Amino acid sequence: MTTLLHWLREHAITHIECLIPDLNAQARGKLVPVTHYPDEGELRFPQVSLIQSWMGEPQQQLVPDTDPDLRLIPDLATLSVKPGPGRRIAQLIHDCHSEDGTLLQTAPRSVLKRVLAHFEALGFTPIVAPEIEFYLLDAQGQQHESVGPAYAVDHSARHEAFFAQLEQACHQQGIATDTLLHEVGSGQYELNLQHGPALALADQVFLLKRTLRQLASVHGLQACFMAKPFPGQPGSAMHIHQSLLDSQGHNAFSQPDGSEHPRFHHYIGGLQRYLPQAMLLFAANPNAYRRLCAHSAAPINVEWGYDNRTCGLRVPVCHPQARRVENRLPGIDANPYLALAATLACGLLGMEQAGEATQPRTDSAYQHTATLPGSQQEAMQAFAHAHELHALLGPDFASVFLALKQVEHQHFQQHVTAWEWQYLAPQA
Repeated sequence: MTTLLHWLREHAITHIECLIPDLNAQARGKLVPVTHYPDEGELRFPQVSLIQSWMGEPQQQLVPDTDPDLRLIPDLATLSVKPGPGRRIAQLIHDCHSEDGTLLQTAPRSVLKRVLAHFEALGFTPIVAPEIEFYLLDAQGQQHESVGPAYAVDHSARHEAFFAQLEQACHQQGIATDTLLHEVGSGQYELNLQHGPALALADQVFLLKRTLRQLASVHGLQACFMAKPFPGQPGSAMHIHQSLLDSQGHNAFSQPDGSEHPRFHHYIGGLQRYLPQAMLLFAANPNAYRRLCAHSAAPINVEWGYDNRTCGLRVPVCHPQARRVENRLPGIDANPYLALAATLACGLLGMEQAGEATQPRTDSAYQHTATLPGSQQEAMQAFAHAHELHALLGPDFASVFLALKQVEHQHFQQHVTAWEWQYLAPQA
């Protein structure tokens, strides 16, 4: 901890924001004065803090009866100064450990680390690049831009002060942003992250979404990360580009002569076979399934093709060292740790089983059968029987996550929608 203490003094830090992402990727934790941060770096926190519903309710029935603490161990690679005025606060993401020192299975970061350990045992390092789509709304949560030309450069200029401050805040936190563009929706933007190791990129998405919300509020705006916030307009995704490096740093999807390695097709075959079973981790709430419809730049199946955006799996045209596959299933509301863990686990199973991919589609995938779960209830049923995925992701995690989603879905089912009042109430 000597390095940490030196860094804290060097940056005149008064408090440390100790962060953990819960199962819905919400920031939990505590603010600790530097003078009270333990020398060994270990903190205690209730396990139930990880298992909270979208309604803000801790699910006490999903933790051991004794309601034990978890042990928080800092990951110093995530240390940064928190952007914003006021006190000099450091933010530091922590890993969650059980009393015996092992990673707690139900923590999202642990799930991703578990999958990455399997790749490491095979001599591979996953490299990913998420794309972050979101809407910028007014302070009341309404669209304040008229629908303009898609991909117009001038649209982002009206928020120049916001994006300039965002760029500074990202740099301060080690969030490696790349391309910014105005998307098809009114007030919808896409911010890409530079490719890198999976855990680091999951941390960056976690911090970026939090930063976007906080900074938008300062500018009298709202950053919206719902998968389908507005009818008749595009949903917001978190496309995940993924590749593998071997022990020599070469792209493991390419052969020395630049051609595709057989494991590339095995990996795609695994994605095709297992992604529908893992859909609950890419679309973890009822709204997320409204995004997945034909002719909406969102997939309805796991067909794959070269530079084919109608497919759930797209292979961009690129140099052999950059060969990768893009998973277009996840919504931006997905937990980045769990979405990355799930897509990598599906590809890993394909490599281990030498699964064969279908022929690439050169036509529109929308002309072919929809094979993804059409609702959260269907996704829960599919995930309940995904035993091979459970083994990779962690059986305890799979059980708790499924139970949490069942609680949320039951709550959703108890609500009457505006459609029912508009059409059924006066006529039924």
